[in-house]
Amino acid sequence: MRKLLLLAFQKRIVLISYVIIALVVLSCTTEKKQTGTLLIHGGPIYTMDSLNPVVEAVVTLDNKILFSGSLENAEKLKGPETQVIDLEGKTMTPGLIEGHGHFMGLGYNELNLDLINTKSFQEIIDAVADAVQKAQPGEWITGRGWHQSKWDQLPENSVLGFPTHEALSAISPDNPVYLRHASGHAGFANAKAMELAGLQLMGTENMDALSVEGGEVIVDDLGLPTGVFNERAMTLITKHIPENTPEKDIQAFELAVAACHRNGITGFHDAGIGRETIALYDKMKAQGKMGIRMYAMLTGWDKELLNEWYKKGPNVDPEHLFTIRSIKLNCDGALGSRGAWLLEPYSDRPDHFGHETLPMEFVKETSLKGLEHGFQVCSHAIGDRANREILDRYEAAFKEKPQMVNDNRFRIEHAQHLHPDDIPRFAELGVIPAMQAVHLSSDRPWAIDRLGEKRIKEGAYMWQALLKSGIPVVNGTDVPVEPLNPIASFYASVTRKTLEGNPEGGYEPAQKMTREQALRSYTLDAAYGAFEEGIKGSITEGKLADFTIFDQDLMTVPEETLLDTQVEMTIFNGQVVYSKPVE
Repeated sequence: MRKLLLLAFQKRIVLISYVIIALVVLSCTTEKKQTGTLLIHGGPIYTMDSLNPVVEAVVTLDNKILFSGSLENAEKLKGPETQVIDLEGKTMTPGLIEGHGHFMGLGYNELNLDLINTKSFQEIIDAVADAVQKAQPGEWITGRGWHQSKWDQLPENSVLGFPTHEALSAISPDNPVYLRHASGHAGFANAKAMELAGLQLMGTENMDALSVEGGEVIVDDLGLPTGVFNERAMTLITKHIPENTPEKDIQAFELAVAACHRNGITGFHDAGIGRETIALYDKMKAQGKMGIRMYAMLTGWDKELLNEWYKKGPNVDPEHLFTIRSIKLNCDGALGSRGAWLLEPYSDRPDHFGHETLPMEFVKETSLKGLEHGFQVCSHAIGDRANREILDRYEAAFKEKPQMVNDNRFRIEHAQHLHPDDIPRFAELGVIPAMQAVHLSSDRPWAIDRLGEKRIKEGAYMWQALLKSGIPVVNGTDVPVEPLNPIASFYASVTRKTLEGNPEGGYEPAQKMTREQALRSYTLDAAYGAFEEGIKGSITEGKLADFTIFDQDLMTVPEETLLDTQVEMTIFNGQVVYSKPVE
């Protein structure tokens, strides 16, 4: 009897076990299958992921990449609510990153006079005359974008290759005018603006007021100001221009976000912001308007601001929308205004070497504090001397605090003209060059006049030499110095031609980037320049869902039609934020 009871008990245990197993299997089979939010397929998808460089399809889940690979496997993640985007032969890449620009300058360029495409001094006069008609009495007229080296010809009255103020003053006698050079390193003022700044146009009794360390007031044969203020001398005028209103700041911000989306830009390295801009960005993020991944550099002009941030340390945003972990130092000027700091004098002005606009002692001090407090240091340098001096200060700081040197990724912004001896030092020190390829297209035709053939060929726009040395290059446009258009900078990267397609074969063609290198410089390498390669820059599972879709294949389209490429769609944070209007 006992044996029968034991046998019955064992059968019951087995039966219960089968029931449990069946329930588990049933639970697994009825569990809801994970499905994506968005499925994209139907055209070449360049991932910038070396393990999976080109894929058929991408699936996102909310704001992250869920899958990147074959369409067959992607379809398995498709559910009834999954949105499908058929590329219809168009091309997708990771979301593009503007590696060096000025975000509020971009927005304000759309509000103020945009002179970037002017081809003559008369066009500028005409634009200001039109603005005068619309302005209130006494209202300041401001703009940006003129560049005397891009004009068809200089006006008859010119000094050191710059125009003089008389024509500008004649068409705007009652409205002060200040027009910033395309480079941002010089400005042009009319008589009314100089009068409000307290600069007498008659007599030389106040000439001491025209002397500014780290800058220059261009004067005529009589010693009178021509209206052109170079580098730090610009503050003689700019400190008298009324500050922008909060309402106008918000308007400029929103215009800049929209401009980024139109151009396929999902990330932006903002090269130098102050406390007012930080407050604005915080406000925009809190209101859900930060439609761009902002990587901001603190302006080095405000020492109090830097000291405040040294105490609290970097702010790496867990939402990856507004991060502050770097410092921007402006160490020399621009080549166009002859402000770039050179080892040898300018070929077209033999008594002039450019300007050291920030003491090198401060570069060393900031480098040490950057190491101590976890901040990346990003120094503007265009001339070969500025680049050398900054590399020297970085190296000295690294040697002084070797225990704190650990993937600091210090940068030099522009790194435009280098002495050959300094090219390998970037890789040796781990210093990232953030270079804007489109500057070659704009500047190279006249840059040879400033530097001469030898310096141009041995050290100007040395992209391939730097890449081969083992350091990545971060690309961009320096907007609003150049238009935000990344296609133009991509074209310059791979052709080294002007945007008109000259010269045949490109300038110094050995320094061209390959198309893959150029795309990396706008995606994965740009992300690396901001310590963000783990979350963006490639179409890799787990990274953020930021994509740019083009109407043709950047990697294969013939060179002569490359500039015709247009952005069809921009996807930011897993959402379509821009679609090209149907014509």
